[in-house]
Amino acid sequence: MSGKRGNGEGSIYPRGNGFAAYTWVTTPTGKRARKYVYGKTRAEVHDKWIKLHTAAKAGPVATSSPTLDQYLAYWITDVVERNLKPLTAATYETAVRLYIVPFIGAKRVDKLTVRDVREWLNKLADTCQCCVQRKDEARPQERRRCCALGKCCHKTLSQRSVGDARTVLRSALTYAMTEEMIARNVAQLVKLPKPRSRKPVPWSVEEASRFLESARAARDPLYAAYVLILVLGLRKGEVLGLSWSDVTFDRHELHIRKQLQRVRRRLLHSETKTEASEAVLPLPDICEAALHIREKRRDAHKLAARELWTESDLVFTTRYGTPVEPRNFNRRFAFRCEQAGVRLIRVHDTRHTCGSLLAALDVHPRVAMQILRHTQIAVTMEVYTHVPSEETRKALRKLGVTLNGCHNEISGDEKRVSVRSGPEA
Repeated sequence: MSGKRGNGEGSIYPRGNGFAAYTWVTTPTGKRARKYVYGKTRAEVHDKWIKLHTAAKAGPVATSSPTLDQYLAYWITDVVERNLKPLTAATYETAVRLYIVPFIGAKRVDKLTVRDVREWLNKLADTCQCCVQRKDEARPQERRRCCALGKCCHKTLSQRSVGDARTVLRSALTYAMTEEMIARNVAQLVKLPKPRSRKPVPWSVEEASRFLESARAARDPLYAAYVLILVLGLRKGEVLGLSWSDVTFDRHELHIRKQLQRVRRRLLHSETKTEASEAVLPLPDICEAALHIREKRRDAHKLAARELWTESDLVFTTRYGTPVEPRNFNRRFAFRCEQAGVRLIRVHDTRHTCGSLLAALDVHPRVAMQILRHTQIAVTMEVYTHVPSEETRKALRKLGVTLNGCHNEISGDEKRVSVRSGPEA
């Protein structure tokens, strides 16, 4: 052997107080470039040079690495926003902007270590978000009450929120691995305790019946929406995004195709949460009667609003035809809970009461399985284990009969008065 280096193998040479070496590599873009390594001794640099040379033979090697701040900005814009749903993309962007970049954004992607991630998570869990985001400072002078006055409120993130921030970073680094920028995902190597899930305590059938009866008696403009979320288990966005073209009265069916969400100050009509959520559901009598009432009251609102009416195909609108704000729906729901004298729960938790209500309405388990969108009848029957009292069954049947009898009896006086009850939808 001659002992000479082959063409393209690079060189080791003195540099300052140490040594340096380089190897010609192929970058992820397909170009040929030099990649340098540095160290205090020649032996140290030689070991790095050998590893670099091996990596260059195995595949593309990046010659430069952006900071985490720079890479996450690219990842959010070119990857997340183009491939994920708007609300998911907005959630990722919020986590990056508030919880990742302020703490470790200056770190280089290829230099990020497991220890860096662990220290970041510990600091994130201990940091008052009111202080770091200056929430109290953003309030008017007379309304400041904590951090801006030197009285830290210690508003730290929950264990679940810290885990969600780690999940976002892990997803970003996984994509960096596919782009061959890094060799391993350090965020994936950090283990976090699994947060205990909060089990919702949904309404009993008696509470749900009392809630619906209160809304019907008060002629609540969102009464039909309450019926749909309780009897059919629809999500809030699915109800607010429901169009009249999705309701087929002659076939007694309801098509779930879209949902309405507010994302980054915009109301968006987007796809349903999952493919299984997009379905054709049978309409029980109580739902069909409630929708008939809603249709006639919509016509009354349109007549009263005249030129102020905004035409749309949405089932649930304000008295001027504009979409119902999701937050206003939450406020309206809370107001109705107070008026009905039932426990305040999340709107989403009403889905857990759906199965019991279907049983109380004597809906066949196979039909309930289709409504609940279960894949196995055993799951549906497990939901049906809560058997309501006979008094509750009679009350719900009476409610359905009353609705069927009254949806054609909306008087002219009611049209003029509209259906005001509580805060504006």
